[in-house]
Amino acid sequence: MNDPGCNVVTAQYLLYCYTVKVNGMRRKPDPRGTRAHEETHGHPVDGDAVESRARSYAVSKGVPFTPMRQSVLALLAASGKPMSAYEIAEKVSDARKLKAVQVYRALEFLQEAGCVHRLASRSAYFACDHLHGEGETVVFMVCAQCGAVQEAASELVARGLRGAAKTTGFRPRHPMIEVEGECAECAGTPER
Repeated sequence: MNDPGCNVVTAQYLLYCYTVKVNGMRRKPDPRGTRAHEETHGHPVDGDAVESRARSYAVSKGVPFTPMRQSVLALLAASGKPMSAYEIAEKVSDARKLKAVQVYRALEFLQEAGCVHRLASRSAYFACDHLHGEGETVVFMVCAQCGAVQEAASELVARGLRGAAKTTGFRPRHPMIEVEGECAECAGTPER
């Protein structure tokens, strides 16, 4: 079974099985803090906890937790949905117009701190109020209708990815998977 196609199919199948379990609600709540659907529909993440983590990270690195970093993080924590850097710049701008590069610098720091994730498929960012282990495979499930993001860690998906990567000699640094579909709430509503 050294066919690379087998491992790719296996990884896809594992991801499918995991997604079915998550969306079909056939799983127990994750004690490590996987976000429940209700939090992504209008309930912001715990901004105080996320800010505390970001401040601690800044202290550990010997850098300031700037007002820009604080404003960007507070906005993302309160929004509850992914936002582009340009949307963030527009919302945090006061009398003077902010440049997107200023926001990107803040976002880079917040990502390093583990307080913000980036959705590559949408070039958008969202706040995260729980910790992920080093090298942990994270699955982002993005609702195409409402934009809500659910995230979960999955060792099952991680094993499939490691197998697929091994056959090609690829070394993943930040294993993240984005799956677009419909959240449970939107799936129950008629299409527009």
